[in-house]
This record gives sequence, structure tokens and C-alpha cells, in this order.
Amino acid sequence: MKRIAIIGGGISGLAAAYTIEKKRQSGTPVEYVLFESSPRLGGVLITDRVDGCVLEGGPDSFLTEKPWAAELCGKIGLDDQLIGSNDSERKTYIVAKGKLVETPDGLMFMVPTKIMPTVRSPLFSLGTKLRMAAEWFRPPRKASEDETVAEMVKRHYGPEMVELLADPLLCGIYGGEASQLSVRAVMPRLADMESKHGSFGRAMVKARKKTVEAPNVQARPLFTSLKDGMQQMSDAVVARLDAKALKTSATVQALIRQDNGWTVCAGYKTDHFDAVIIATPAHAAAAMLQTADENLGRDLGEINYSSSVTVTLGYDEKVRSALPPGFGFLVPRNEGHRMLAATFVHNKFPHRAPEDRALIRCFLGGARDEQILQSSEKEILQIVRDELRQIIGVALDVEPLFARVYRWKSAMAQYSVGHLERLQRIELLRQECPGLALAGNGYNGIGVPDCVRSGSEAAGKILAEMGMWSAA
Repeated sequence: MKRIAIIGGGISGLAAAYTIEKKRQSGTPVEYVLFESSPRLGGVLITDRVDGCVLEGGPDSFLTEKPWAAELCGKIGLDDQLIGSNDSERKTYIVAKGKLVETPDGLMFMVPTKIMPTVRSPLFSLGTKLRMAAEWFRPPRKASEDETVAEMVKRHYGPEMVELLADPLLCGIYGGEASQLSVRAVMPRLADMESKHGSFGRAMVKARKKTVEAPNVQARPLFTSLKDGMQQMSDAVVARLDAKALKTSATVQALIRQDNGWTVCAGYKTDHFDAVIIATPAHAAAAMLQTADENLGRDLGEINYSSSVTVTLGYDEKVRSALPPGFGFLVPRNEGHRMLAATFVHNKFPHRAPEDRALIRCFLGGARDEQILQSSEKEILQIVRDELRQIIGVALDVEPLFARVYRWKSAMAQYSVGHLERLQRIELLRQECPGLALAGNGYNGIGVPDCVRSGSEAAGKILAEMGMWSAA
């Protein structure tokens, strides 16, 4: 009987455990133990219900185009629970000079694909609009080395596009800065477009045309979630695992390579396993592996993380009717606010709030504002309410019906320039450690689907090493 330790009970670790559990149930001689340092499983997937509303503490959805989370939901019987975003209501605003300005029609991420809506938009200066027009004629260019997202976007559209769109978008997704994040790791599609087409605009239009002309292809929502919230996914996975194999409030301090396997040191107890899957943030993996492989621990420790705070406020129908339509807004740093973005949850997804309730979800923190974690809940709520009042200017001087604050310390991996090269070094060092696999958001994607894929593939690697996995 082979034994596998899984360290980390977020969705990456749970996906790894589910993969192994399916093998175990099919008669494969393998067992596992999952160690989680906190009292609960699911990591950042945490959903609360308040006053008939569904509140998400962590991610509220995942990108539909990445299939791995939806595929897992199908395997665990949640197919009929998947819901799409209300894309007919999709409208995003940018805070510019203290006011909400709607992003122009045809803007895909930060790439203008329609000329006239961009020309008419008050969001951009004349100089930026001229650069957008000229961008359509850029020749292909293959970069010789990695660069930041800011450098690439500035080359195509100028600094205003970085300030108004690239930086706020990446703050919202990664909690990071466009001037620090690697374009090859974070936005490989843009790098590919530049090398093949030159112009982002031409490339986007060509890609969209292919999609429209493809036979039997139905338009899919941009985002997917679950009717009862994202925690529904992790709860369903946990329910399908061997309960005796799940150890919560069990912090692993160290891993020791010995006797053709791994000794796991958790608290005052040790246990021996044939293999280990580490599904924690990279900095936690680095600490555990420091004695086992100093070089691997050092490279893992160089993957930085940022922290975040999410705040959800509930209001009555008066506030709901006064709020602008759409999914929410992004806040550029030069506006001088601590808030990074806000989502009008009641517009974004069905099943999130009754018709007489408004749900506003706000984001703070990121790489530039780690100190927000030191603020009290009262201080954070005051910041959010003051800034919402300044930005939206509606009846937000009334007390919210309820409020929830969620803090996430060092939870968002930052893929800085050179990240892919670092991953290559990590993989070479990992291969020198038989029976070790890594999973989580620190490597090849931070979204829920990426984490599901990461955990499943890590389990597949270990099972393959043991001769228990095949491509079939």
C-alpha cells in the first residue's frame, strides 16, 4: 500500500485528494492523508449567507473559458448548480477625476476593438486615442526577453492606458502592479499576439471573427459560479473524500527525505509517506522544504505574494435603485483612494440577493497597501463607506443593513519578471526529489480553474511515478 501526504486543504489540495480518492475507490492500493493548518477545508473558498444574500469571502467566480473547475463540478454532481454571469448587464466603469466613466464598447480587457466608441469615450485623452489608432498598424515583434505588462502596454498605447486600465485590472485580479508583473507569465496571450500580429487590436478582431464564424458555437458567459456560492464546490469535494484521511488544525513544520520517502513533521507527531504533494502558498512550501532541499526552498521563497481585504455591504432597495447599472468599477491609483475596485454583486450574478437588496463588494490591499491588514474592522468599514460615498455619490450615507470583512494575508501570488525561468529551475530541482509534487496558485495561474488543474496534475505526477497512472 502506497501512502501519499497532501499538505494544504485549499481547492488545489482538495483536487489532488479527489484524484487520489477516485483511484483508491477503483481498487488501486493507495491511501492519503491531507494536512490543513486551519480548522476548515476549502481555503479562500468561503461563502456566507446573510439576510437572504450570498456573500463570498474569496473568489466569487471563475473564468468560463478555463474548463478545469467546471469539469470538476461535473464530476462531483454540481453540473446543475453552475450559473453564468449576467453578461447582458455587463458594464464596467473606471473612476476618472472622481467620476464613474463607462469603458467604451468593444474594449476587450484593455484592447480597443471598435474605433468609434473609443473615439467618443471621455475616458481617454486625444493623445491616447491617436496612439490607439496608430496601434492597428504595428508590425509583428518578438520580444527577446521578458518584460512587465506595463512596459508592453505602454509601448502599444502609452502611459495613460497603463494608469487607467492595465494597472487597475491587474490590481483587481492579482493584487499586483502592472509595473512588476511578467507579461509572459500573466498575459502570455498578449505576448503571442504581438509576435504574430504586431497589433493587439487586429489580433483581437481576428480571434473574435473566428469565434463568431465557428459552427455550432454558442456564446458563453464570461464568468461562472455556483448557485449557493463558491464554497459549494469545496464542500462537495470534501464530502467525497475519506473523512478519516482529513486532518484539520494540523500544521506541517518540516519535511525530511528518508527511507525512500518523506517524513512529515506536524506538531509533535511524525508520519512516513512514500510521496508528498505540497499544495500551499510557495512561501509556506519553501519553509517546509528548507532542510530537505535548500536550493528548492530558496527559489520557492522568491515567489512573492500580496495580501487583500474584501468587504461586502448590504443595503435596501432604495440604494439598489440609485446605483448605476453594470458589474462595478475599477479605481486607478492616481485617484488617491485605497479601494481598488467594487462589484455590484446583485447585478453580476443571479441568486445572489433578493430584489429588494443591494450587495456591494469592495477590494482593498494589494502590493502597494499591505498595511490595510493592520487596520481594525471598524476602520476598514469607514474607509470603504467614505470612498463609496465619494465615488458613487448616492444614498450611501445610510447605515448598511449588514457588513462583512474578510482578510487574506499573503494569498495572491505575484508573477514578477523572470517567473517562468524561476519555474523551470524549480521543476528541475523538484525532479531531483523523488516523490515530491507542488500545486497551488504560485506557479501557473492563480484562478480557481488553474488551482484545480494544478492539484489534479500534481496527483497525476505522483501516481505516475508509482506506476498507478496512465494517459488512458
